[in-house]
Amino acid sequence: MKAPRIYVAAALDAGGDVVLPEGAARHVARVLRLGEGAPLVLFDGAGVEAEAVLVEAGRKRVVARVEALHAGRGESPLAVHLGQAISKGDRMDYAIQKAVELGVAEITPLHTEHGDVRLKGEREARKLAHWQAVATSACEQCGRATVPPVHPPMALADWLAGRDEALRLVLHPGTPGVLDRQAATASAALLIGPEGGLSPAEVEAAGATGFAALSLGPRILRTETAPVVALSLLQYRFGDL
Repeated sequence: MKAPRIYVAAALDAGGDVVLPEGAARHVARVLRLGEGAPLVLFDGAGVEAEAVLVEAGRKRVVARVEALHAGRGESPLAVHLGQAISKGDRMDYAIQKAVELGVAEITPLHTEHGDVRLKGEREARKLAHWQAVATSACEQCGRATVPPVHPPMALADWLAGRDEALRLVLHPGTPGVLDRQAATASAALLIGPEGGLSPAEVEAAGATGFAALSLGPRILRTETAPVVALSLLQYRFGDL
């Protein structure tokens, strides 16, 4: 069986012991039923990965010993900041999960005119923690050792004002061939609207801040499908697909 990959929010040192977090400990000891001596792969979310073995696998405590450290793999040479309009429930989870699998560097959930989700206070904090956990879980699955940050939700106008990526794209029917005409780049911002689409004013605002319209063909994609297709194109053209 392939060694499980587990995120740990702790410094990894060769020869040191790491107490696994509760969820990971339960999965290793009770679901996978691994015992002492079983191999694990740990990563710290900041690019460091470790080969480790279980040295304690009790019901209340699971400990792994780090045997060797190395730089993590799986990071794309193209750093994409995804601005994703907030959608309900599993749709947002899916968009974040697949974006991480496709090498996204940062994700910012966005409030837009036609978006039907508004988050404030404690509800926003819970959602943000959940989305970050989705991103972490996706890293465990896909082999990345760097966990992309999911930033606190913000208004679209504020996100647009902070963009300085070399390539900026908004999903909207536009002139075909925009990617073919683009020179090689190391950074990109990608804006995905909600189910109801971006308003004309929002599309205009994006254009005013340097965003080019990217069309994904004649069919209308769901808000959680659009980033998968767009990121695949970007990674094929400028990244590592």
